[in-house]
Amino acid sequence: MRYFFLLILLCFSLTMLAAFDQQEDEEEVTRIIEVDGDPHLIKREIERDLPRLEVMTVYDTVFNGIAIKGKLEHLTKLSKIEAIVNQHPVQTYRTTSNDNMNQSVPFLLQGKHEQRNIPFTGKGVKVGVIDTGIDYTHPDLSGNYKGGFDVFDFDDDPMETLEENPTIHGTHVAGVIAANGKMKGIAPDAEIYGYRALGPGGFGTSVHVIAAIEEAVKDDMDIINLSLGNDVNGPDWPTSVAVDKAAALGTIVVVAAGNTGPDDWTVGSPATAAKAITVGASTPPVKIPVLTDRFAGKAIPLIPMMGSNKWKLDKRYQLMYGGVGDKPLKNARGKIVIMKRGKIPFTEKAELAEKSGAIALIVYNNEVGEFQGTIDDGSIGIPVVAVSKEDGEWLKQKSKSGNSEWLETEYIDIVDSLAPFSSRGPVTANWTIKPDILAPGVAINSTVPGGYQELQGTSMASPHIAGVAALIKEAHPDWTPKDIKTAMLSTATPLKDKDGHLYAPTEQGMGKVNVEAAVQPALQFNPSQLNFGRFNNSFPKKKIMVKIKNNEKSSQKVHFSLPKKKQGLRWELPKAFTLAPNQSKRVEIGLHVTPAFLEKGLHQGWIRMGTPDQTFDLPYLFMMETSDYPRAMGFEIATSTFDSTTYEYQFYLPEDAEKVKVDLYNPDTLVYERKLFELTNQQKGVVEGKLARRDLGEKGRYIAVITIQNESRHYSYGVPIDINEFP
Repeated sequence: MRYFFLLILLCFSLTMLAAFDQQEDEEEVTRIIEVDGDPHLIKREIERDLPRLEVMTVYDTVFNGIAIKGKLEHLTKLSKIEAIVNQHPVQTYRTTSNDNMNQSVPFLLQGKHEQRNIPFTGKGVKVGVIDTGIDYTHPDLSGNYKGGFDVFDFDDDPMETLEENPTIHGTHVAGVIAANGKMKGIAPDAEIYGYRALGPGGFGTSVHVIAAIEEAVKDDMDIINLSLGNDVNGPDWPTSVAVDKAAALGTIVVVAAGNTGPDDWTVGSPATAAKAITVGASTPPVKIPVLTDRFAGKAIPLIPMMGSNKWKLDKRYQLMYGGVGDKPLKNARGKIVIMKRGKIPFTEKAELAEKSGAIALIVYNNEVGEFQGTIDDGSIGIPVVAVSKEDGEWLKQKSKSGNSEWLETEYIDIVDSLAPFSSRGPVTANWTIKPDILAPGVAINSTVPGGYQELQGTSMASPHIAGVAALIKEAHPDWTPKDIKTAMLSTATPLKDKDGHLYAPTEQGMGKVNVEAAVQPALQFNPSQLNFGRFNNSFPKKKIMVKIKNNEKSSQKVHFSLPKKKQGLRWELPKAFTLAPNQSKRVEIGLHVTPAFLEKGLHQGWIRMGTPDQTFDLPYLFMMETSDYPRAMGFEIATSTFDSTTYEYQFYLPEDAEKVKVDLYNPDTLVYERKLFELTNQQKGVVEGKLARRDLGEKGRYIAVITIQNESRHYSYGVPIDINEFP
């Protein structure tokens, strides 16, 4: 389904770009371009050969490029310069929120205490928010706001979009980090800088994001927060590479994991960057509605859709089944309508239910598991919620039994559970655990232009961690990004599900951040996660060196416990040893596998390490031969920025492919139309290429089916594309 959602985003972006181009013929516009070679030399070449263009700035830190201003007719002449590498024009980056004061901040900072128990407030620490901009006039932010840059409009005013397709996201994120007024953020004395990389509606491109990272690094930000992402699950997508470069240069980079859970392999770039602190979402203390049937012993949690009114029903109501919402509803007045997900957008389903007199709408999943939905904010007056496929089918049968009047709503308190929408790892190509850590991301109230609003998503979890990083940085100004990440991960608390079992490492990383312990960690171990990569018959044994440091004033005896015995696995763990105060020691953790006794796919779990005072759970992960990871991602195609007769495409391969073929299908009938192109012996990584306009065939909207072939195995996936945009 997310590919069809992506169609909306891509088509919106293409439509907007086309509209801008029509308006820009006589106007000067700014474009950020990627170059191959020394950008300073290319700047001089442009100034010499194309004097009507103005070079605004040069990027040479995490990105190799130039920002150029001029009329569109003059910008097209840049295609004559061989060193110009076209920007990624279609790949859309979007905010990772799904759409009483903030309860998550005191929840993290107080723990068992009744008041803030941490003496640090982020004073003197510079935090850059790469997002939709910041409403720096907000009374809770104006005192801490210190500046920034807008790479979308290319000026020094990173204000939120307040008129056409307005945004609120960056202001909300900034408030979680460092609001200091009616609301208090995690680090209320930190300095906030805004870098607007996402424009109207919260959309931007890879180049906007990378350019914003570059601006933030050059401005000497201590920390940057990126509550944005895409669907490309690979460590070497350009934005992930830029994040790793920024961290290598001394900037702490915190990134939201994404909201496409609960499936594996859903963490997207730049959250896939190895050096990033990638953040998944947990729940702070919240009260959720549960639909109950006491006689059947059934309790169904209701997941509010973003943009919906809150569920406040306090009586028994009858259920009515409404199909998928494509037909009129009769006798729905005063009832709870239940519909199946699919075919009709959530907002249209809700409009139909409301117009029919329904008191509320429940949408159940059309595939296994829970999901997070969104409706147009403010357009619907009734509550709209989501439930799993299993619960929805039970409610559907209940609606037809005549006994549904016995269903009523109860409200229960939940805390420290994994948000179902939070994206899961691992990462393709290097097969590592992501996310790294969890923070509250459900029902987070924070600053927005004109006031405060509740949002949820990993976008809201990420700034909690950025704020915590500011507290640690103030406490330890000489610590590197690696030190700060290690402190957070070493002290995190693994979460358990409702049955008392630890969530998988690819769901929670090290667990929920423990702020007090992270600021003054007793023990640090790096790496904190044991990523063994891929095993096969040729490589049945691997070892990982772990550095353990004792920060306590007294000696600490460290010991390891073997995991529950599993056929096919043999562990080599260090013998118990003692660390003196401030002493470090490198130990080796080895794993032998016997492929004949292990199934192909992902294997993960926990290794327990302990001292006399506490225990630590280290997550491990390895892949046996292969798994069901996506073999291709992020396919996009659009007109070249500088040559309107050429289309450029790109996509991502986590592994080498013998053959890659892209075919076009009719989106309505799914009838095969034609082959777009075919590649052989293609190496892994970002694949880019060009097609002449004449080779594209008839204009229109299609489903592009990308087929990957290796030996006798085939893998295909489809993504909607639009090739209407051409002269």
